[in-house]
Formats: sequence, C-alpha cells, structure tokens
Amino acid sequence: MSEGTMQRRAQRDQRAQRARRAKRLPRVLVCAAAVPVMLVAAGCSSDSDSGDDGGKAVKSSASASASPSPTVRPAAYAKLPEPCEVLSKDTLGDLVPKAGASGKEGTSDDTSTRGSCSWSSLDDNGVKGSQFRWLNVSLLRFESDVTRGAGDELAHEYYRKQVQDAQAAEGARKVKAEPVTGTGDEATAVRYDLKKKDGTFKQQTVVARVENVVVTVDYNGAGLAGDKTPDADDLLKDARRAAEEAVAAVTDANDADGKASGSPSAGSSAAKGSAGTSQDDTGGTGDADGTESGSSSKSTAKKS
Repeated sequence: MSEGTMQRRAQRDQRAQRARRAKRLPRVLVCAAAVPVMLVAAGCSSDSDSGDDGGKAVKSSASASASPSPTVRPAAYAKLPEPCEVLSKDTLGDLVPKAGASGKEGTSDDTSTRGSCSWSSLDDNGVKGSQFRWLNVSLLRFESDVTRGAGDELAHEYYRKQVQDAQAAEGARKVKAEPVTGTGDEATAVRYDLKKKDGTFKQQTVVARVENVVVTVDYNGAGLAGDKTPDADDLLKDARRAAEEAVAAVTDANDADGKASGSPSAGSSAAKGSAGTSQDDTGGTGDADGTESGSSSKSTAKKS
C-alpha cells in the first residue's frame, strides 16, 4: 500500500471519528439541558406545594380572626333601689299601719343584684281581737351573660318560676291567678287562703318583671282572736299598689345613671339562674310577732 493511500485512509478515519463525535454532542447537550429543567420543574413543584400549604394556613388564620366573638345585648338596668325605700309612707301607712317608720331589710351578698324588705303590723283591738298584716318586697336583678343569655330573658324565666311557686304553696286553698296590667312588662297576681287555728290568712302575691328585674310583693292579712277576716279583694288591691310603686322605684333608680352602658362579660357576677336566690330574695311569711320565714314565692301566713 502506497504512502498516499495510507494518508487518505487515515484522513477518512479522522473524518469518521469527527462525524461520530458531532452526532454524540447534541445528545449530550440535550441530556445536560434536561437536568436543570428537571431540577427547575422539581423546584417549582416544591415551591407550589409549599405555597399551597402557606396559603391554606393564611386562609385558616384569616378565617379564625374573622369569626365574631359571642355577644349578647346588655341588660337595661344596672342597679336596684334601696329595698326599704321603694314604697311611700302613705302606702306603708295604709298596708301596714302599725309597722313603724322603717322595715326590716334582708341580708344580701350583693345589693346591686338582690334585696328585700319586710314590714309587720299588729293592730290590737283588745277583746275585739286584732288585725295582722305582713308585707314583703323582694327585688332580683339579672345581668346579661354570653353563656346564659340576655338579662331580660333570664328575668322572664325567673318571673315564671315565681308565679308557679306561688301557685304551689303548701297548704294553699282556693288558689287563683290572674294577669296584672300596668305594672312593668308583665305581672301576675296569685291569691289563696291558708287556714290556721288563729284564723284564716288571706295571701296575695304579685310578681312583676320590668326589663331585667323581677319584683315580688307578698302581702297577707288575718283577723286574730275573733276579729273579722279581711276582705281578699281589698288586700289584692293593696298588693297591686305596692307592686306598682316598687316597679316604678326600679325604673327611677336607673333613669339617671343606672342604665347598663358596658358590654356584658362572659363571667358575670349577676343573679345566677332562676333558682339562685339568697335570704334577701325570700319574702317568707310574717308571724304575728313580727318574725318571718320561708320563701317569697311560697309565702304562707303562719300562726302567731
């Protein structure tokens, strides 16, 4: 083989090798280019997932912050009048003429939510007998509470319970209940007789609600030692008169500065439920010697 032939073969081999290298180069470049694309795609996918999680967290946080806090309308009345000052001297003079100038105030752990006052009168007519009268006024105010409800609704529940309790008084006879108009937002009078060895006691209970306050008036009378039994209709008229004055006293006490102005709290220290009463909420029954006992919603006149 000549030298020229060998040179041409070597040149062809070189050209063939260059051609093969040229063909492989695009594939290498494509593969090399594909790697960052995959990395970028993976990176985008990771960022997208992370972004979704972050978005969900933001939306959840925004939704939680946008949820309104529980609210309830404030109670209309924020205070109570002095219980022994809710009735005028004229009314006391007519209902309990021998009671004196002042009544007996009941004990209370919170005078802004509960209070009571009672008066006892014994008009001794000697051999003709005597007339006994006993009067009690109790006041119970309910504050609004986000966990229990609005003050007026709580007062309404307690008002209904007081009426039911009065109708279920132990030993009551000839029980009658009737609505009372012109006294607060709602009012009911319950009347019944109690037969005792000293005479027949005529019991009158008037329960009234004005906004978030419940007023209970217990009034009973009896003719003792042979004196005549008082007229039940007259006693009821007097009890309604006392209830009207007590309701007006609650309204007057709040007209100036007693209106509730703040928002109610979840942990209100107001009267706790329809059955939550303390001694000042108990009217009880007046004895002829001026003592008292029992519940205002179940007032029963006892013997002297």
